Amino acid sequence: MMNQILTWIETNPISSTWIGILLFFVFVFLRDITQKKHTIQRNFPIVGRLRYFLEMIGPELRQYWVANDKEERPFDRTERSWIYATAKGQNNNFGFGTTEIQYEPGYPIIKHKAFPYPESKAYIHNNDPSCIPCLKVIGPNRKFPYRPYSIVNISAMSFGSLGKNAVLALNRGARDSGSYHNTGEGGLSHYHMEGADIVWQIGTGYFGARDHSGKFNLDLLKEKVGTNACVKMIEIKLSQGAKPGKGGILPAKKVNAEIASIRHVEEGKDCISPNSHSEFTNVKELVQFIETIANGTGLPVGIKSAVGEIEFWQELADEMKRTSKGPDFITIEGGTGAAPLTYADHVSLPFKIGFQRVYTLFQKEGLSEQIVWIGSGKLGFPDRAVVAIAMGCDLINIAREAMLSIGCIQAQKCHTDHCPAGVATQNWWLQRGVDPTIKGKRAAKYIQGFRKELLSLAHSCGYEHPGQFTGQDIEISMGMNRYQTLEGLLGYKRDEVKFTKLQDYTVFPKRQA
Repeated sequence: MMNQILTWIETNPISSTWIGILLFFVFVFLRDITQKKHTIQRNFPIVGRLRYFLEMIGPELRQYWVANDKEERPFDRTERSWIYATAKGQNNNFGFGTTEIQYEPGYPIIKHKAFPYPESKAYIHNNDPSCIPCLKVIGPNRKFPYRPYSIVNISAMSFGSLGKNAVLALNRGARDSGSYHNTGEGGLSHYHMEGADIVWQIGTGYFGARDHSGKFNLDLLKEKVGTNACVKMIEIKLSQGAKPGKGGILPAKKVNAEIASIRHVEEGKDCISPNSHSEFTNVKELVQFIETIANGTGLPVGIKSAVGEIEFWQELADEMKRTSKGPDFITIEGGTGAAPLTYADHVSLPFKIGFQRVYTLFQKEGLSEQIVWIGSGKLGFPDRAVVAIAMGCDLINIAREAMLSIGCIQAQKCHTDHCPAGVATQNWWLQRGVDPTIKGKRAAKYIQGFRKELLSLAHSCGYEHPGQFTGQDIEISMGMNRYQTLEGLLGYKRDEVKFTKLQDYTVFPKRQA
């Protein structure tokens, strides 16, 4: 009987195909009409499934066919197009004038000078016309001080949250562009060892630097730092823009043997980041923890945090003033990745407000100049970087924009492990779409293109280095025909930059034993 059926199928391929399709739909119809979980499918068998499919691809539909160029969030189509074109080395100019509403409240205008800085006089370091070194040395009193080659760098994104090919691509891009690459709280992996400078972030789970009980292990940290000269700084994460005051969970299905080995956790179980540190519970203990790590590794140590209550920052400034100890750098974050909706929308202050409050507090205490300030939170565009620098930032960290440069399409599936672009997933099939060699070159081109435009803006405003921007160089729209300087709007002046000439800042301390 079976042989006869197979013979008939072989001799009647078209008819058998249609019968197969019909049987499939009969099966789906019976399954839909008898199940009780989904009302739409039960009431409208087969057809009802279309609703769930359209809902699933809704972001992509809106992105390409429904929304206009300025409608999408968090990055609109013109912003993504600029990143994609820059990363591919294509023409990233736009024609026929601006489509922005320049009188909209909050819109920034950068004021050019009548006599720009001559680009013919611009110093080019190491044959790299995009080199913009940090004007400050980080941790000048530590054993291994560090001056970043680039003021634009890759922000914290963990291996685990991102796939291995994405991490490889970002690290190669950071290496080729001279920027540093922050590991994220997932710890240091061999995918971070492609040659870029590394900032090792230590979160509440102490991943990669913990013992079997989950406690922080200084000896293990010292061992890994000692054998990996690419690690230039340590960043202690107090909270992040995505989930301020809340711990994170890497789902069990993402915790494979490789990730478990790197993080020192159990394979196949949820990897939980507590919402608070176990090594310190107050400001004094935090400063002691910073000094313990700095003394043990010789590296500059800083903190990263979103900004909520201001009392903590006052206590930190007071303790630093009293002891002359504390963080070498402070990263203020205002952006957000995958997070619970309420946290993403309502918890922690936006970057500009948070940075203003913390920076001015440290200014008042006379401490701001000895700290390197890093801004993070949707700053991956030259105009936004200029505003952040004019506010007092010495360095810019970029995350989602860096993801876009290696192929992210803003599908907003980061939290599902089904990222269609293969960036934020551990699915082997989806990850194979990210070629680390090609995408690494694109990440490098994006960062270099970003820096070139940043330098061009500085030259237009009469400066040799973007770090010379002040709040007087930017005006913010307050509504129709009303503009105010950034300095006047925020109510403070950034620390004076005692700039000499760019080549004076191209001496980079080497990490030696």
